[in-house]
Amino acid sequence: MAAQVQPFVVPTDAELLQAQADLWRHSLDYLKSMSLKCVVELGIPTAIHRLGGSASLPTLISELSLPSAKQPFLGRIMRLLAATGAFTTVNSTEVMYGLTPLSYLLVDGISADNHMNHAPFLFTCTSKYYVDLAMGLANWLKKEEKTPPFDHFHGATLFEESMKSIDPEFHETTMQALLVHDNFGVDIGLRDFREVFEPIKSLTDCCYHGDGYMAKAIAKAFPHIKVTHLDLPQEISKIPADGVVNYVGGDMFKSIPPAQVVTLKLVLHHWSDEACVKILSNCRTAIPPRDKGGKVLISDILLDPASGELFQTYLLMDVCMMLMKEGRQRTEDDFRKLFAKAGFSDYKVLKKWGARGVFEVYP
Repeated sequence: MAAQVQPFVVPTDAELLQAQADLWRHSLDYLKSMSLKCVVELGIPTAIHRLGGSASLPTLISELSLPSAKQPFLGRIMRLLAATGAFTTVNSTEVMYGLTPLSYLLVDGISADNHMNHAPFLFTCTSKYYVDLAMGLANWLKKEEKTPPFDHFHGATLFEESMKSIDPEFHETTMQALLVHDNFGVDIGLRDFREVFEPIKSLTDCCYHGDGYMAKAIAKAFPHIKVTHLDLPQEISKIPADGVVNYVGGDMFKSIPPAQVVTLKLVLHHWSDEACVKILSNCRTAIPPRDKGGKVLISDILLDPASGELFQTYLLMDVCMMLMKEGRQRTEDDFRKLFAKAGFSDYKVLKKWGARGVFEVYP
C-alpha cells in the first residue's frame, strides 16, 4: 500500500515572517564567502597577525594603504565576518578585530609546522569558474549530460593540462588548493594515530596530483617504515630524490606497488563508485593477508547526519564534488559497500577525525 501523503499545512503568520528572513539569508549567503575572499585579497588576516593578533579599522586602513574614505565600508564587511566566526572582536575603547582559528588558516608567511595558507582553496572555490558552474547547474540538469559540470561548461578538466592551457594562473591556484586540502592535518594525524603506524614495516602512499608530503612525513616520523609514494609520472618528476622515500610514477587504476599497508588520503572522494572499486581492488592486490598485517588505511570525508553543524559542510563539499569531478562524499554505509565490492572482508572506523573518518580495511 502506498504511503499516505500528508496534506500541506498553511504556515502561520509568524512562520511566514521567519521564512522570509530565512530566504533572505539563503539568497545572500554567498556574500559571506565573497567578503572573506575580499579581505584575504586585501591581506587583512596577514596584517592582523603581523600587528600582534588584533587591529582596529584605522590601523588596518593605514597598514594596507587603503583609502580612508573606505573605512566605513570595510567596517561593515568585517562586522559580517566577525558575526560568522571568521574574525573576532576584541573589547577596547574602539573596535578591534582579531584572528580566529579560521582566519589564522588564511595568514600568509607563517613558517610554523602546523600552518598551511588556505587562501588558494578559498580563491578556487570563489573563482568565476566555480561561480559560473553554480549559476548554470539547472541547465546542466536538464541535459542528457554525463560529464561533470566543470568539464561541460569550461571544456577542460580541473587539475589537468587542459585547464592549464585555458588559464595557467587559475590552474596553478587550483593545484596549490589541492595540495593544501590534501596535506593539511598530516602531521596532526601522524601524532594522533602513532600506535597505528608503529607496527608497519612497509607502506605505499597513493596520491593524486600530490607532492609527496605525506610520504615524507611518514618516513620522518617512522624511520623504520619502508615508504613508497605513488603518483602520476608528471608529478613524480617534480619531486627531488631524497634517498629515503621510493618515488614511483604510475597509475593507481592499473597497479599499486606492493607493501604491507596502502594509504589513501582524500583520494576516493574524487572518483565515482566504479572508479573507487577499481582503486580499492588494486590496493587489495598490493597487500598481504590480514594475518601478515595487510590493510588499507583510508582518510576521507565521512557523511554523518549526527555530526551537527558539520553535516552541512559535508553536504556542501558533496555538491562541490558533483560540480567539479565525478566523485562524491560518502556515508559509512556507502564506504562499506565499496569495500565489499572490492573484495575486502572487513573494516573498522578508527576515528571520526575533524571532518574526516579514518578507516582500516582488511583483505
